[in-house]
Amino acid sequence: MSWFTVAGRVGLLLAAAAGIGSYYGQALLALAATLLGLLVFWLHQMHRVQQWLRTPGKPPPEIYGIWGDLLSQMYQMQKRGRDDRQRLQSTIDYLQDSFSSMRDGVAIVDDHGVLKWFNDPAQALLGLRAGDRGQTLMNLVRAPEFLRYFNRGEFGEPLEYRLSGDGGSWLRVEITRFGDGDRLLFIRDITAAVRMEEVRKDFVANVSHELRTPLTVISGYLGTFLSDTSKLPQVYIKPLQQMLQQAERMETLLKDLLWLSRIESEQGIEAHAPVDIRALLAELQDELRTAYPQRKVELELAADHKVTGDYRELYSAVSNLALNAIKYSADDSVVKVSWSQRDGSYYLTVSDRGIGVDPGNIPRLTERFYRVEDSRSASSGGGTGLGLAIVKHVAASHGARLQIESKLGKGSSFSLVFPARGKVATRPPVRASVA
Repeated sequence: MSWFTVAGRVGLLLAAAAGIGSYYGQALLALAATLLGLLVFWLHQMHRVQQWLRTPGKPPPEIYGIWGDLLSQMYQMQKRGRDDRQRLQSTIDYLQDSFSSMRDGVAIVDDHGVLKWFNDPAQALLGLRAGDRGQTLMNLVRAPEFLRYFNRGEFGEPLEYRLSGDGGSWLRVEITRFGDGDRLLFIRDITAAVRMEEVRKDFVANVSHELRTPLTVISGYLGTFLSDTSKLPQVYIKPLQQMLQQAERMETLLKDLLWLSRIESEQGIEAHAPVDIRALLAELQDELRTAYPQRKVELELAADHKVTGDYRELYSAVSNLALNAIKYSADDSVVKVSWSQRDGSYYLTVSDRGIGVDPGNIPRLTERFYRVEDSRSASSGGGTGLGLAIVKHVAASHGARLQIESKLGKGSSFSLVFPARGKVATRPPVRASVA
């Protein structure tokens, strides 16, 4: 029944009342009595609606007219709302059951930092209690690294931190925003992975140290034998030269391994010394001129900006890029090293016009010991396969990123891209992830 129908009926009722009242000479009294009756009737209907609303789930009372239509529509809306809530609750229950069955910890925190839900592994890993729901997470987790990470609100990278105590356990925390500011936390115990990584690093460092002495002795004796080839039988000269070459290559490999281990062990520790990139590149140019007098290395210093960091690490990174450019380009080509600013960032770029790299191989160039072709490495004198891995870690420890552009047959361009602030990225003292 529409509102206009009801209004029409009320109008007809009042007209009839006025007509009857006029017949008896009491028109106003008849209108007043009719309006009073309508008011009482509507108040009674409103009371019935109110009583029905106080008992959710109960079918509406039988009411005639527009009130019945209103109650029917309200009942249908309530029913749809209950169905939607049931479906939503079923979804939430399913997700919570799924999270509860996970071995990793899962917790849900609202936009005010209040714990809304967590599973048993999260309770164990974060040191929570069953009655902590509804409490502020910041008051329950005492790790300073976690508090800084949570309050900073930048969750692009996961947090890895060590728990206090004798156990030395490590946790990895990933946070994702969802809904109206709520946050979903995934917590994982990575103690075994961290210890395995530490064992690997210690093994590499120890083996490298132990091998340096015998290799030095071997290289020394081989160098002595080859210092006067006139006293050696001709048949021994080439094998001894090859042995010396391989011994020197092994010494270079050990040197790079030790240097990479040092960079990894110090990654995440913020350096505070300003590094003059212009002076660093000038020193590198002088060194390359001495080592490779036949090669032309050009400098382009378009920026006068200092980067906060470690001079030796930055020098090592740029030196590796420059040596690669020299190694994989023709002797008559130019290697260009530039320091410039564009797009709000600073670019330290080494480019060449060498053989280039297929774009499909670029993502793997920074892997340890990865080389595109053995034939290319052999033809260029070989390499340790650690140069770009060192560059990658130096970039990460200085808050920069390594950008690689290359085309087969046309050359390559390797850039360390520093943020405009020119400082090491501020990080909590957490373990550096190693690719």
